[in-house]
Amino acid sequence: MTLKAPELLLPAGSLDKMRAAYDFGADAIYAGQPRYSLRARNNDFKLEQIGIGIAEAHARGKKFFVTSNLLPHNDKVRTYLRDIEPVIAMKPDGLIMADPGLIMMVRERWPEVPIHLSVQANTVNFMAVKFWQKVGVKRIILSRELSLDEVEKIRQECPDMELEVFVHGALCIAYSGRCLLSGYFNRRDPNQGTCTNACRWNYATTPAVEDPNTGEALAQKMATDFDFATAQQEAESTFSACGDGKRHPAADQVYLLEEAGRPGQHMPIMEDEHGTYIMNSKDLRAVEYVERLVKIGVDSLKIEGRTKSLYYVSRTAQVYRRAIDDAVAGRPFNPQLITELEGLANRGYTAGLLDRRPANDYQNYETGHSIASRSQFVGEIHDAKDGWVEVTTKNKFSVGDHLEIIHPSGNHIVHLQDMRNPQGEPVQVAQGNPIKVWIPLEARYNGALVARLLSEPVPA
Repeated sequence: MTLKAPELLLPAGSLDKMRAAYDFGADAIYAGQPRYSLRARNNDFKLEQIGIGIAEAHARGKKFFVTSNLLPHNDKVRTYLRDIEPVIAMKPDGLIMADPGLIMMVRERWPEVPIHLSVQANTVNFMAVKFWQKVGVKRIILSRELSLDEVEKIRQECPDMELEVFVHGALCIAYSGRCLLSGYFNRRDPNQGTCTNACRWNYATTPAVEDPNTGEALAQKMATDFDFATAQQEAESTFSACGDGKRHPAADQVYLLEEAGRPGQHMPIMEDEHGTYIMNSKDLRAVEYVERLVKIGVDSLKIEGRTKSLYYVSRTAQVYRRAIDDAVAGRPFNPQLITELEGLANRGYTAGLLDRRPANDYQNYETGHSIASRSQFVGEIHDAKDGWVEVTTKNKFSVGDHLEIIHPSGNHIVHLQDMRNPQGEPVQVAQGNPIKVWIPLEARYNGALVARLLSEPVPA
């Protein structure tokens, strides 16, 4: 059986990132106006940039989708048709939308425009897919809460609907990103594109008691007749004896959360039969499941990260492009792809709900910030002359380091043994952004990205 290659869809927060995505293997990108997409910050795509992006994409035989997926309040509904009309005139390859009202408005005004239903709409079953198909939606971006088996069932029940699945990027603790924490703490609504990532802040857990009269959770005063540590140990011992599938006794205790930046403000936290979801998720990585998704017949594999760096866009495009090509060609999965993704800053990786791992695999309990464990992005190559290339630095690197040169034609590891400043004088250390240095390298690597390996490369 000949397998069909799914579209590889990358995020773009700027034209440079869009171009890098295409250079490194993306078939399509998605970007959106700050006012009507879920990326109001770190988003360069005003009307002019959208026009340039669409024109460049089509000139390269690529696709450009415009995200219009916020859940609007009345004031944005009032201005929507006025503001989206010039975008539609530029002929994007589709609008990514979530709100039924806006979808209805676009369908009535421009019935020829392809609409992709955003993950924000939380489509989790085949009957919902059939409903949206009757409305005239062309593609469904499935909820991240689905397992591979559920995705396959939807494919079987809806063979003539385009399906898109997220395979890499940040995961939210709310259902497919419909989160209220940022709005609660900072009055910056995630569903309007201004999330402050409150789920990744540093929280301390405090034992609490329940007021028998009001039901309110009150801070536990560590009285002599209550030893929380001992109670926790006893609960752990009981849980171990219960075996798999049993509810942890500590789940029935009452706790309060205290955020590091808000001392003294206690928030109750509880767990129901589905778990507790008010902590920092690990990042999604499903490169090892690309082959299964290709065999299922998913039409598009999507990477999250419109606020991420050019290095992130380039690296993920390159890795997932190789995974797709290997799957279609029938080659076995290359575990080196997992290693290369470790070079990206991440909060730890999980397959999310795709393979239904135990709940503690989803969460990162140790840190709220991203860490790269394999390599660090240190520069971009922008010029070449007489066997040397110019590197604009992003982070520090030194003579003696092993550098990975990341280029659309293929990657190359070099052991840096010489480096010069713009005046041609030898230097040992290239300080961080923004300076320029020259290193010996072939001119064909002009335009490449440079990463410093954090450990010596393993011989092939």
